[in-house]
Amino acid sequence: MLDFVTIKDVKNSIGTWCREMRKAESLTKQELAEELGLSRFTIAKLENGENPTLETVLKVLQHFDEIKSVNQFVTEKIENIKDHPSMY
Repeated sequence: MLDFVTIKDVKNSIGTWCREMRKAESLTKQELAEELGLSRFTIAKLENGENPTLETVLKVLQHFDEIKSVNQFVTEKIENIKDHPSMY
């Protein structure tokens, strides 16, 4: 069976993760928004999976101390490409 993930799935997962992290820190959308220099509306859109910008996602990752793990993931992917160049 085919197992694929859509962009919408990822946006929803990021939104759910953000909401759960925010609640775990007992922050309102307004409080998180103020800490990140964003609007409450932007946080609400992110949590609802509605087209967050990369900048918004990175700010949230940084706030919840996850930006290093995302950077490590991307860096490893780059290294994998360098270690296994295309045969074409």
